[in-house]
Formats: sequence, C-alpha cells, structure tokens
Amino acid sequence: MALSRVDSRQKKTKKPRSFLKIALFTFLGVLIVAGSAVGYMIHQIMDVTSSAQQDLERGDRSEYREEVVNPDIDPVSVLFLGLDTRDGDLSGRTDAMVLVTFNPDEGTVKMLNIPRDTRVNIAGRYEQDKINHAHAFGGVDMTMDTVEQFLDIPVDYFVSLNFDAFMEIVDELNGIKIDSPMAFTETDNATYGTLTIQEGEQIVNGEKALAYVRMRKHDPQGDIGRGERQKEVIASIINEMATFSSITNFNSLMDTVERNLNTNATFNNIVSMHSYASELDNIESLSYDGTAITDNGIYYYQPDEQSVAETSQRLQKHLGIIEETESDYASASDSKEKEAEEEEQSEPVH
Repeated sequence: MALSRVDSRQKKTKKPRSFLKIALFTFLGVLIVAGSAVGYMIHQIMDVTSSAQQDLERGDRSEYREEVVNPDIDPVSVLFLGLDTRDGDLSGRTDAMVLVTFNPDEGTVKMLNIPRDTRVNIAGRYEQDKINHAHAFGGVDMTMDTVEQFLDIPVDYFVSLNFDAFMEIVDELNGIKIDSPMAFTETDNATYGTLTIQEGEQIVNGEKALAYVRMRKHDPQGDIGRGERQKEVIASIINEMATFSSITNFNSLMDTVERNLNTNATFNNIVSMHSYASELDNIESLSYDGTAITDNGIYYYQPDEQSVAETSQRLQKHLGIIEETESDYASASDSKEKEAEEEEQSEPVH
C-alpha cells in the first residue's frame, strides 16, 4: 500500500470548528495540567517543555508531509516511547511503543500498541530485526523512520520517557490505584528484591506500578494482557493528574519530567491538544495480528501483512491522508447485515 506524499494535504477534508502507554499517560497528564494551569504552573511547564526539546535530523516535519502540521487544525500522530533505562538515560532499547493519532475535525483519538518484538525492516539498516532495537541502533530518528515505513504513515511527534520518570511520577502522585486480575511476584530492578502484587484493587507505588505494567510471563494473555494493564495504569495516572493540586508536589513532578523526558513537541503544540482531554475515556484501541516465531533461537512477533495493511489504512483515514469512501460504508453495512443473518440462522427453531 503506497502512501501518496504529494496529495496528502489536498485529499484532507476540512470541517469548521496507555508502560508504553505509560508515556502516553504522562504526556496527556501534563497536557491536562497545561490546559487548566495558570500563572506559575504555566511558566513551569513552558520551562520543562523547552528543556525537554530534542530536534530531529529530518527537521520540523515528516518526509510523509508536504507542510508542517498544526495540531489545532490538522490530524497528527504522536509516537510514545517507554525506555528501558534509568538515571536520566534516554538511549537504549524501547520497552514500549505506542502510536496515537488525533483528529481535530472528529475530536477522536486512536491508539496502536506496537509489540516491542515485532519483526520489521529497520530503516537505514536494510535488515529485519525487532522494532525496539531501532532506538538502540539510531535513536529517535531511526525509530520514527522505522515506524513510518512499517505503517506507511507520517509520525509527527515523539515523546520518550524512561523508567525513573514513570516511577517518580507515580510516587509524586502518592501512588495509583490498580485492579490486578491475578497475584504474582516480580524482581525489583533497583534492589533485586521481590515485589508482590496481590489480586484485586490496591494502591501501588512507583516500583510496583512498573512491575505491574512490565510483567508478561505470568499473564496467560502475554503481551495482550500486558497491554491491558498498561492502559489501566495510564488511565489511573491521568485521573490522578487531572485532580493534581499541590504546588510542592507539582514542582517535584515537573523536575522529574524535565530530567527524564524528551520530545519534539512545543509548549504550544501541547496546549493545542488539550481539547482532547475530554476524550481520554473514549480512546479507540487498534492492533494488528501476528505470529510468535523463533529464528536462530531468537523470539519474534511476526506481523501479518494483511492485518498491518488494514491497520495502516485505518490510521491513514484518521490522519486525513485518505478519505472514507462509499465502498467503506457499504462494506461496513454489508458486514453488519451478514452478522445479523448469521445470528438469525443460528437461532434455535421452536
């Protein structure tokens, strides 16, 4: 499926008007504060955003764009990266990758979790590898290029956050609420002790929250279950940050973000996206199918090409790169009619 880089803006119709998901929660939480803060808080957020700025080799727009996008009026995409590092280190492999698209005309948000073991062609290396290795090979630039080539869409912004920031943010919020579907133990990465997560509702600190979103070997659903837990934690962080009012803790929170977060989004970009805050409970989650394989003793998630193509098309439509067609609506209608017929035929005869 080839993406037209020439006609992308002409085809757009204007109208008036969740650990990997860990970075998404944090960014959107700051976004909420930015939209409602006044005076001192706005000044602090502007300083943090400026300090966290990282320029990209490509400049201020994707090669898949003719012009620089404006989140106020243009659909945009943001790649959130949760980094497997500490102590302010924002290099190394990505432990979580989440692509989020925002459409201002519809006021909608779509979120795609990209499994870190997905086997793809790494941009600029002419070889296949796990997608999370792109960051270790070539940083954010290579990661964004790889995701763009894989999904055939522009990636406009990125937000990268490491483990320290995630844990400190949860601690600054005095813990977050989770509802664990199971009890399990994990190794504490800092002390190599044992962390125990009980089944059911509980308040957890930063270390336990990190263990909760990273665990997958004890989960019968594997990465799928981990993705659901990540979404849960993101929602919990957003809820806590939306009611965040302590100036003292706010300073500590902003210091944590400044030391452990990088982005190419400006303060104005963030404020422009504040209108999406009311849609955080209505985020549509996307995914693509794949198969677990082992090659030379290495585990990979081999994506299904057809499934990836369908996901890519949905993202392209949400970004306004291609338009919804009559055949799309007809196909959806036919599908619903077929489902109704099947249900009718399956009903028992009395």
